[in-house]
Amino acid sequence: MRYRLKSFEGPLDLLLHLIEANEIDIYDIPISEITDQYLAYLDQMDRIELDSASEFLVMAATLLEIKSKMLLPPPPVQEPEPDDVFEEGPDPRAELVRQLLEYRKYKRAAEVLKALEDRRALVCSREPADLSAFLAQEPDEPLRPAADPVHLWAAFRRVMRNLAARRAVATVRRDDIPVRKRMWDILRLLREHGRRLLFSRLLGDRPSRMEVVATFLAVLELAKRKAVGCSQERLFGEIVLWEREGARAFELFPDEIDY
Repeated sequence: MRYRLKSFEGPLDLLLHLIEANEIDIYDIPISEITDQYLAYLDQMDRIELDSASEFLVMAATLLEIKSKMLLPPPPVQEPEPDDVFEEGPDPRAELVRQLLEYRKYKRAAEVLKALEDRRALVCSREPADLSAFLAQEPDEPLRPAADPVHLWAAFRRVMRNLAARRAVATVRRDDIPVRKRMWDILRLLREHGRRLLFSRLLGDRPSRMEVVATFLAVLELAKRKAVGCSQERLFGEIVLWEREGARAFELFPDEIDY
């Protein structure tokens, strides 16, 4: 048999390589054959590290010991009685098989970790950028937790459900409410009520659907331009609006909103 010499991490690594190369059942190792191949491999090694040389030699001695035990005839036993139960002695290979199974488990785990490391090496990442210069300056007074568009949408749906629940007399008319005009109305109402107002107060007792939609879009547009702020103390609770520094910019450039 010819060997392709390569470096092994230890005697168990070499033994496992020989077992897999010969397609041997690890639970039924032919010790005589494996021992001969192991010793032949050591003879062909050009160089071996001093730190690991003792490990290879100890394994060689262990293999020779197991081989000799398996070659020796079993010790004589007395004539068994009819009721005696025959039990075989312990397999000399049992401890070696246990070590090989344990080593194979850790070796496969190391291969999985190495594959994950190689995959991670293909991923490029960057440090988080400093965005503090782009953060808007918040008012000095303490504010309630900010309400995001999801909460505004929930409030809008509640208003629409309330409208559907009311059985008002339907009137046929065309509602044409510009969002820009509704934005002006919201800023005016905020200043009339001390720059703070509940979202529900923006609508009358019986608002039309177009009034609700125009008001909702106006609040979103004002929040986008930082002209108003929104907060909500609890889930599905009232949304509070207050005037922010962006209201002045909207007053200076109102023509940017054309719907």
